[in-house]
Amino acid sequence: MLKKFNFKEKNIPMRKNKILSLLVLVLAVGSMTFAAFGQKAKAKTKPKPIIFAVLNDGKMIEPIAQVEKNKLTRAVGGDATTEKKKSFTDAFYKSKVLYRLIFGGKDNGAVKVESFNPNADCSSNMAQVRVSTRRVKLRGFVMGLATDMASKKPGSGVRRLPSAAERLEIDNLVKKEFAKNKIAKNAIAKRKYHNLTAIDVDNDGTAELVGTFYVPISAKERGLLFFIAQEGENGNYYFSYSEFSRMKDSDVMSGEISALDDGIYHELLLDVLDYDGDGVGEIFTITQGFEGNNFTVYKKDGKKWAKVFAGSNYHCGY
Repeated sequence: MLKKFNFKEKNIPMRKNKILSLLVLVLAVGSMTFAAFGQKAKAKTKPKPIIFAVLNDGKMIEPIAQVEKNKLTRAVGGDATTEKKKSFTDAFYKSKVLYRLIFGGKDNGAVKVESFNPNADCSSNMAQVRVSTRRVKLRGFVMGLATDMASKKPGSGVRRLPSAAERLEIDNLVKKEFAKNKIAKNAIAKRKYHNLTAIDVDNDGTAELVGTFYVPISAKERGLLFFIAQEGENGNYYFSYSEFSRMKDSDVMSGEISALDDGIYHELLLDVLDYDGDGVGEIFTITQGFEGNNFTVYKKDGKKWAKVFAGSNYHCGY
Protein backbone atom coordinates (compact mmCIF):
# COMPACT_ATOMS: atom_id res chain seq x y z
CA MET A 1 0.00 0.00 0.00
CA LEU A 2 1.38 3.38 -0.99
CA LYS A 3 2.07 5.78 1.84
CA LYS A 4 0.28 9.13 1.55
CA PHE A 5 2.73 11.97 0.85
CA ASN A 6 2.59 14.65 3.58
CA PHE A 7 3.27 18.04 1.92
CA LYS A 8 3.23 19.87 5.26
CA GLU A 9 6.00 17.71 6.72
CA LYS A 10 8.22 18.00 3.63
CA ASN A 11 7.86 21.86 3.51
CA ILE A 12 8.91 22.59 7.13
CA PRO A 13 12.71 22.91 6.52
CA MET A 14 12.09 24.99 3.37
CA ARG A 15 9.78 27.34 5.24
CA LYS A 16 12.32 27.76 8.05
CA ASN A 17 15.00 28.69 5.50
CA LYS A 18 12.70 31.25 3.87
CA ILE A 19 11.84 32.85 7.23
CA LEU A 20 15.53 32.95 8.16
CA SER A 21 16.45 34.55 4.84
CA LEU A 22 13.67 37.10 5.19
CA LEU A 23 14.86 37.94 8.72
CA VAL A 24 18.43 38.51 7.53
CA LEU A 25 17.18 40.70 4.70
CA VAL A 26 15.05 42.82 7.05
CA LEU A 27 17.97 43.25 9.43
CA ALA A 28 20.31 44.19 6.58
CA VAL A 29 17.89 46.74 5.15
CA GLY A 30 17.27 48.11 8.63
CA SER A 31 20.99 48.50 9.25
CA MET A 32 21.51 50.26 5.91
CA THR A 33 18.54 52.54 6.56
CA PHE A 34 19.86 53.40 10.03
CA ALA A 35 23.34 54.03 8.64
CA ALA A 36 21.93 56.20 5.86
CA PHE A 37 19.82 58.09 8.39
CA GLY A 38 22.87 58.64 10.56
CA GLN A 39 24.88 59.91 7.59
CA LYS A 40 22.03 62.16 6.50
CA ALA A 41 21.69 63.57 10.02
CA LYS A 42 25.43 64.17 10.18
CA ALA A 43 25.47 65.89 6.77
CA LYS A 44 22.75 68.27 7.94
CA THR A 45 24.70 69.44 10.99
CA LYS A 46 24.67 73.22 10.86
CA PRO A 47 28.16 74.78 10.70
CA LYS A 48 29.23 77.15 13.47
CA PRO A 49 28.32 80.82 12.86
CA ILE A 50 30.99 82.76 11.01
CA ILE A 51 32.29 86.34 10.89
CA PHE A 52 33.78 87.80 7.69
CA ALA A 53 35.69 90.97 6.87
CA VAL A 54 34.01 92.95 4.09
CA LEU A 55 36.83 94.32 1.93
CA ASN A 56 37.69 95.85 -1.47
CA ASP A 57 35.01 98.55 -1.39
CA GLY A 58 32.40 95.98 -0.37
CA LYS A 59 33.16 93.58 -3.22
CA MET A 60 34.81 90.72 -1.31
CA ILE A 61 34.51 88.85 1.97
CA GLU A 62 37.31 87.09 3.82
CA PRO A 63 36.78 84.75 6.80
CA ILE A 64 38.02 85.93 10.20
CA ALA A 65 36.66 83.39 12.67
CA GLN A 66 33.78 81.13 13.65
CA VAL A 67 31.85 81.42 16.91
CA GLU A 68 31.54 78.47 19.28
CA LYS A 69 30.16 78.83 22.81
CA ASN A 70 30.77 82.59 22.77
CA LYS A 71 34.41 82.08 21.77
CA LEU A 72 36.17 82.73 18.47
CA THR A 73 37.90 79.90 16.64
CA ARG A 74 39.94 80.18 13.47
CA ALA A 75 38.07 79.57 10.22
CA VAL A 76 39.50 77.48 7.36
CA GLY A 77 42.42 79.49 5.99
CA GLY A 78 43.84 79.91 2.53
CA ASP A 79 46.70 77.61 3.51
CA ALA A 80 44.35 74.68 4.27
CA THR A 81 44.13 71.56 2.11
CA THR A 82 42.05 71.66 -1.07
CA GLU A 83 39.56 69.27 0.50
CA LYS A 84 39.05 71.49 3.58
CA LYS A 85 38.70 74.61 1.48
CA LYS A 86 36.11 72.94 -0.73
CA SER A 87 34.10 71.85 2.32
CA PHE A 88 34.32 75.40 3.64
CA THR A 89 33.23 77.09 0.42
CA ASP A 90 30.44 74.54 -0.08
CA ALA A 91 29.13 75.36 3.40
CA PHE A 92 29.38 79.14 3.34
CA TYR A 93 29.42 80.29 -0.29
CA LYS A 94 26.27 78.72 -1.68
CA SER A 95 24.80 80.64 -4.58
CA LYS A 96 23.13 83.90 -3.51
CA VAL A 97 23.46 83.15 0.23
CA LEU A 98 22.92 86.28 2.33
CA TYR A 99 24.88 87.51 5.33
CA ARG A 100 24.11 90.44 7.62
CA LEU A 101 26.25 93.52 7.01
CA ILE A 102 27.53 94.86 10.34
CA PHE A 103 28.46 98.53 10.47
CA GLY A 104 28.64 100.44 13.73
CA GLY A 105 27.98 97.17 15.54
CA LYS A 106 24.48 96.59 14.14
CA ASP A 107 22.68 95.41 11.00
CA ASN A 108 23.08 97.89 8.17
CA GLY A 109 22.21 95.84 5.10
CA ALA A 110 22.95 92.51 3.47
CA VAL A 111 25.92 90.86 1.80
CA LYS A 112 25.10 88.44 -1.02
CA VAL A 113 27.62 85.89 -2.30
CA GLU A 114 28.04 86.25 -6.07
CA SER A 115 30.87 83.84 -6.87
CA PHE A 116 33.88 82.01 -5.45
CA ASN A 117 36.67 79.75 -6.62
CA PRO A 118 38.29 77.29 -4.16
CA ASN A 119 41.08 76.78 -6.72
CA ALA A 120 41.91 80.48 -7.12
CA ASP A 121 45.59 81.32 -6.68
CA CYS A 122 45.26 84.07 -4.07
CA SER A 123 41.64 84.01 -2.83
CA SER A 124 40.76 80.33 -2.48
CA ASN A 125 38.71 80.75 0.72
CA MET A 126 37.27 84.17 -0.17
CA ALA A 127 34.20 85.19 -2.17
CA GLN A 128 33.05 87.96 -4.48
CA VAL A 129 29.94 89.64 -3.04
CA ARG A 130 27.37 92.37 -3.59
CA VAL A 131 26.47 94.67 -0.70
CA SER A 132 22.94 96.02 -0.37
CA THR A 133 22.62 98.98 2.03
CA ARG A 134 21.01 102.38 2.18
CA ARG A 135 23.25 104.04 4.75
CA VAL A 136 26.73 102.59 4.47
CA LYS A 137 29.34 103.45 1.86
CA LEU A 138 32.26 101.02 2.00
CA ARG A 139 35.34 102.45 0.37
CA GLY A 140 39.08 102.21 0.97
CA PHE A 141 39.77 101.95 4.71
CA VAL A 142 36.05 102.13 5.52
CA MET A 143 35.33 98.43 5.86
CA GLY A 144 32.79 96.31 7.71
CA LEU A 145 31.85 92.85 8.95
CA ALA A 146 29.42 90.21 7.68
CA THR A 147 27.97 87.35 9.69
CA ASP A 148 25.23 84.73 9.90
CA MET A 149 25.34 84.86 13.70
CA ALA A 150 22.14 85.90 15.45
CA SER A 151 22.83 88.92 17.67
CA LYS A 152 21.55 88.66 21.23
CA LYS A 153 21.75 92.41 21.73
CA PRO A 154 21.88 94.95 18.88
CA GLY A 155 24.80 97.35 18.77
CA SER A 156 24.55 101.13 18.96
CA GLY A 157 24.97 101.69 15.22
CA VAL A 158 27.33 104.59 15.96
CA ARG A 159 30.20 104.88 13.52
CA ARG A 160 31.18 108.40 12.53
CA LEU A 161 33.96 110.91 12.05
CA PRO A 162 35.15 112.43 15.35
CA SER A 163 34.03 115.91 16.28
CA ALA A 164 36.53 118.79 16.14
CA ALA A 165 36.90 118.66 19.94
CA GLU A 166 37.44 114.89 19.92
CA ARG A 167 39.97 115.17 17.12
CA LEU A 168 41.96 117.85 18.94
CA GLU A 169 42.02 115.85 22.17
CA ILE A 170 43.11 112.67 20.40
CA ASP A 171 45.77 114.50 18.41
CA ASN A 172 47.37 115.71 21.65
CA LEU A 173 47.41 112.15 22.96
CA VAL A 174 48.98 110.96 19.70
CA LYS A 175 51.78 113.52 19.93
CA LYS A 176 52.51 112.52 23.54
CA GLU A 177 52.55 108.83 22.59
CA PHE A 178 55.04 109.39 19.76
CA ALA A 179 57.22 111.51 22.05
CA LYS A 180 57.12 108.77 24.70
CA ASN A 181 58.52 106.41 22.07
CA LYS A 182 61.41 108.82 21.39
CA ILE A 183 60.24 110.17 18.05
CA ALA A 184 61.82 113.51 17.19
CA LYS A 185 59.64 116.63 17.24
CA ASN A 186 60.20 117.36 13.56
CA ALA A 187 58.96 113.85 12.68
CA ILE A 188 55.92 114.17 15.00
CA ALA A 189 55.05 117.42 13.24
CA LYS A 190 54.68 115.39 10.03
CA ARG A 191 52.29 112.84 11.58
CA LYS A 192 49.55 111.41 9.38
CA TYR A 193 46.66 109.01 9.86
CA HIS A 194 44.90 106.34 7.87
CA ASN A 195 41.85 106.17 10.08
CA LEU A 196 40.23 107.84 13.09
CA THR A 197 36.72 106.63 13.86
CA ALA A 198 34.23 107.24 16.66
CA ILE A 199 32.16 104.23 17.74
CA ASP A 200 30.01 103.38 20.76
CA VAL A 201 30.73 99.82 21.88
CA ASP A 202 28.35 99.66 24.85
CA ASN A 203 25.54 101.99 23.76
CA ASP A 204 26.16 104.40 26.64
CA GLY A 205 26.16 107.54 24.49
CA THR A 206 29.91 108.11 24.92
CA ALA A 207 32.16 107.42 21.95
CA GLU A 208 35.28 105.30 21.90
CA LEU A 209 37.83 106.31 19.25
CA VAL A 210 39.93 103.91 17.19
CA GLY A 211 42.89 105.33 15.30
CA THR A 212 45.77 104.42 13.02
CA PHE A 213 48.52 107.08 12.84
CA TYR A 214 52.09 107.09 11.56
CA VAL A 215 55.15 109.34 11.26
CA PRO A 216 57.99 109.37 8.71
CA ILE A 217 60.99 108.94 11.03
CA SER A 218 63.31 109.04 8.02
CA ALA A 219 63.31 108.23 4.32
CA LYS A 220 63.70 104.55 5.24
CA GLU A 221 61.81 104.27 8.52
CA ARG A 222 58.26 104.77 9.80
CA GLY A 223 56.70 104.88 13.25
CA LEU A 224 53.27 103.17 13.46
CA LEU A 225 50.65 103.74 16.14
CA PHE A 226 47.34 101.94 16.65
CA PHE A 227 45.11 102.82 19.60
CA ILE A 228 41.72 102.57 21.25
CA ALA A 229 40.78 105.63 23.31
CA GLN A 230 37.95 106.04 25.78
CA GLU A 231 36.69 108.71 28.12
CA GLY A 232 37.90 108.57 31.71
CA GLU A 233 36.03 109.51 34.89
CA ASN A 234 37.40 113.05 34.62
CA GLY A 235 35.77 113.45 31.18
CA ASN A 236 39.08 113.36 29.31
CA TYR A 237 40.13 110.74 26.79
CA TYR A 238 43.02 108.34 27.40
CA PHE A 239 44.51 105.44 25.47
CA SER A 240 42.94 102.32 26.92
CA TYR A 241 45.01 100.32 24.41
CA SER A 242 47.93 101.41 22.25
CA GLU A 243 50.64 99.72 20.24
CA PHE A 244 53.63 101.47 18.72
CA SER A 245 56.14 99.92 16.33
CA ARG A 246 59.06 101.01 14.15
CA MET A 247 59.52 99.63 10.67
CA LYS A 248 62.50 99.97 8.33
CA ASP A 249 62.58 99.24 4.63
CA SER A 250 64.42 96.00 5.46
CA ASP A 251 61.30 94.89 7.42
CA VAL A 252 59.05 95.33 4.38
CA MET A 253 58.75 92.37 2.03
CA SER A 254 58.91 94.60 -1.03
CA GLY A 255 61.90 96.46 0.40
CA GLU A 256 60.07 99.76 -0.07
CA ILE A 257 59.08 101.62 3.09
CA SER A 258 56.72 103.81 1.04
CA ALA A 259 54.32 100.82 0.89
CA LEU A 260 53.37 101.68 4.47
CA ASP A 261 52.12 105.07 3.35
CA ASP A 262 49.46 103.22 1.36
CA GLY A 263 48.28 101.27 4.42
CA ILE A 264 50.24 98.01 4.20
CA TYR A 265 51.26 96.64 7.65
CA HIS A 266 49.03 99.14 9.48
CA GLU A 267 46.38 97.85 11.88
CA LEU A 268 43.02 99.23 10.74
CA LEU A 269 39.50 99.16 12.12
CA LEU A 270 37.04 96.75 10.50
CA ASP A 271 34.09 97.29 12.83
CA VAL A 272 32.62 96.33 16.19
CA LEU A 273 30.44 93.28 16.94
CA ASP A 274 29.15 91.84 20.22
CA TYR A 275 29.76 88.17 19.40
CA ASP A 276 29.47 86.89 22.99
CA GLY A 277 26.19 88.65 23.84
CA ASP A 278 27.39 90.54 26.93
CA GLY A 279 26.14 93.90 25.67
CA VAL A 280 29.61 95.27 24.87
CA GLY A 281 30.88 95.05 21.31
CA GLU A 282 34.32 93.69 20.52
CA ILE A 283 36.59 95.62 18.15
CA PHE A 284 37.77 93.81 15.00
CA THR A 285 40.86 94.97 13.08
CA ILE A 286 42.82 93.98 9.98
CA THR A 287 46.52 94.28 9.21
CA GLN A 288 47.17 93.87 5.51
CA GLY A 289 50.34 92.10 4.38
CA PHE A 290 51.90 91.11 1.08
CA GLU A 291 51.06 87.39 1.42
CA GLY A 292 47.82 87.64 3.38
CA ASN A 293 45.95 89.46 6.14
CA ASN A 294 46.10 89.34 9.92
CA PHE A 295 43.01 89.80 12.08
CA THR A 296 42.83 90.87 15.73
CA VAL A 297 39.86 91.16 18.09
CA TYR A 298 39.84 93.28 21.26
CA LYS A 299 37.53 92.95 24.25
CA LYS A 300 36.87 95.62 26.85
CA ASP A 301 38.12 94.67 30.30
CA GLY A 302 37.09 97.41 32.69
CA LYS A 303 39.14 100.50 31.83
CA LYS A 304 41.39 98.64 29.40
CA TRP A 305 41.12 96.64 26.19
CA ALA A 306 42.77 93.25 25.70
CA LYS A 307 43.40 91.00 22.70
CA VAL A 308 41.11 87.97 22.75
CA PHE A 309 41.77 86.65 19.24
CA ALA A 310 44.57 86.80 16.70
CA GLY A 311 44.36 84.98 13.38
CA SER A 312 45.67 85.19 9.85
CA ASN A 313 44.59 84.22 6.36
CA TYR A 314 47.23 83.26 3.83
CA HIS A 315 46.60 84.39 0.25
CA CYS A 316 49.64 83.50 -1.84
CA GLY A 317 53.41 83.93 -2.03
CA TYR A 318 54.76 87.38 -2.81
